[in-house]
Amino acid sequence: MHLSNRSRTNPPSGIRTMFALAANYPDAANLGVGEPNYATPEHIVERAVRALREGATKYTPNAGIAELRKALAAKLAAENAIPGTERNILVATGACETLMLCISSLLDPGDELLIPDPCWPNYLGQVHLAGGVAVPVRTYAEDAFHMRAKSLEEAITPRTKALLLNSPSNPTGAVLRREELSDIAEVIRRHDLAVISDEPYEHLLYDGRVHVSLASLPGMADRVLTVNSFSKTYAMTGWRVGFVHGPEEIIASMARLQENFSSCVNAAAQVACLAALDGPQDAVEKMRLGYQRRRDLLVEGLRSIPGVRCHMPEGAFYAFPDISAFGKSSEEMARLLLEKAGVVTVPGNAFGAAGEGFLRLSFAASETTIETALERMRAFLTSLA
Repeated sequence: MHLSNRSRTNPPSGIRTMFALAANYPDAANLGVGEPNYATPEHIVERAVRALREGATKYTPNAGIAELRKALAAKLAAENAIPGTERNILVATGACETLMLCISSLLDPGDELLIPDPCWPNYLGQVHLAGGVAVPVRTYAEDAFHMRAKSLEEAITPRTKALLLNSPSNPTGAVLRREELSDIAEVIRRHDLAVISDEPYEHLLYDGRVHVSLASLPGMADRVLTVNSFSKTYAMTGWRVGFVHGPEEIIASMARLQENFSSCVNAAAQVACLAALDGPQDAVEKMRLGYQRRRDLLVEGLRSIPGVRCHMPEGAFYAFPDISAFGKSSEEMARLLLEKAGVVTVPGNAFGAAGEGFLRLSFAASETTIETALERMRAFLTSLA
């Protein structure tokens, strides 16, 4: 039995590589996991339990149950200034499958998709599976890793089909401002491109920042597929429910593709997501404030270690410190921190060439875990000086 070329050449995830190594160090302080350590709010769990008992155990429409799609359309109109109806919404198995459906719907073999560098590495694998070509658009630490319209335009070629944008960003925590998005939108319109805007961290913002959806800007609604999920906002990573807003024709096409990917999303989980949208939102703010405290704790601790530089993340729950002063590659440093210090991090080069010299550390972990990790990192890194 022979593996397909597409399977053999699909790029591996540096995040998963570290997870596999970390399994050999059960006492390590884990800052590698991009997952809330909070529990899903109880009213959401209870609604799922009740839904199962009421018979939500069958297939649903490919695009999702009508009630959830209507609620999501209302949410996007009210919170994101993106108008639409349930016909503009598709519910899929997490933002991961949602992104795969978007990429598969837009790209033909050989088409180029512009992607920020650094970026979440799954983008690269998904473009590869679709037969497309991922083209990095470099961002820089001195710009807080914000994508610039000039860099975007310089990367465009005759084969460019679309841009994949991620704000707030994994792994850098960058949050694009309205004026920056307006400049990017101007380039997109001028070159007649589409955009996949990946926004699952939209509610995890700090220091008074405001989330702006690219699709809300003038002339952009028909060009943008806005991807989101319940995973980060409601601590529902294992529930696997994502969604996308876009033009009706594209959404209908994605619904047909959904039949071949997973058919539909778990019925009871969809009902639970209605409870997430309609229920009390105080748990969301409580989690956000908790992440902000952890961010401050982690970044201040990192900055106190000689040789480490770290910009302040503006959103999401990742710090992206510069460890290049120690003269080791990001992969070597991540392995040393795991093996010698008992701290799980992710090497920056797992997120693209522009991530070399950096590490990604998650502050979705508990404050105790963060404090332990900082203590161990300080002792180890000081010994390298």
